[in-house]
Amino acid sequence: MLRDGFPGQRLRVLPRPVVAAALRQPVTADVVVTDAGYFPRAAQHGRSRASGADEAVVIVCTSGRGSCATASGELAVRAGQALVIPPRARHAYRASPADPWTIWWAHVTGARAGAPVALVCPDGAPRVVDLHEPLRTQSLVDEAITLLERDETRASLLAASGVGWALLTQLAADAVAGGRAPVEPVRQAQEHLRRHLEQPVRVPELARAAGLSTSHFSALFRAATGGGVLEYAKRLRMARACELLITSTRTVAEVASAVGYEDPFYFSRQFRAVHGCSPLRYRAEHGHGHGGAEPV
Repeated sequence: MLRDGFPGQRLRVLPRPVVAAALRQPVTADVVVTDAGYFPRAAQHGRSRASGADEAVVIVCTSGRGSCATASGELAVRAGQALVIPPRARHAYRASPADPWTIWWAHVTGARAGAPVALVCPDGAPRVVDLHEPLRTQSLVDEAITLLERDETRASLLAASGVGWALLTQLAADAVAGGRAPVEPVRQAQEHLRRHLEQPVRVPELARAAGLSTSHFSALFRAATGGGVLEYAKRLRMARACELLITSTRTVAEVASAVGYEDPFYFSRQFRAVHGCSPLRYRAEHGHGHGGAEPV
């Protein structure tokens, strides 16, 4: 173990009896943030655990560099990335001697914590994840630290449980989506599709706008979303159609036109394929009064 103690650091470790009690309570039995901290410019920082930790370890690097030795090799960790270490996975991480990392970190355990960790680390080995929204991920760890610093009451542990779950699922989403650079054209296309539901979907045009071949763009889109462009656009259109059916008095033909379908009969077939009922049946089951939504 290399030395700890860094100017401006924050560190909170729950007493193990508190953790044990939380794991016996509803909600916190699913997810408990047991330790969390912030180490700025952490020169000589590191940990070596031959048998791993009892919890999943998340280290978010916001500047500098570090590395992690694992059973299968060494991982480099850079700013804008997170190191995720599953429970009981052998590891030894350390800050770069030349450019020490600044890290926000947390240990998370509980009955449900394993599922998102398994998405990040399907082989049970530590993994480095490119963060799509580094500031959001950092802020989640910051919030967890703040909650644990406040006290060890049930309320604080419950709130920290929610933050821990959000942190793990955000990391899982980033891992499933892949690296930042390949995903950026996909995000741009998704935003374009959301803003222009009424326009025809032309995959070659989206690919040209992203500066990619149609085949390359389509492969990136499928990898990031789990489906094709046309299917994604259909889901967006149907979600908007549901909203219009519930909150407006527009006819089915008008709703179809608003979400990009010139043929209302084709729209109705597509709607039924997605939602299992006709647009009129959906409105009757979910609408209020004459189609306007009731105030919340």
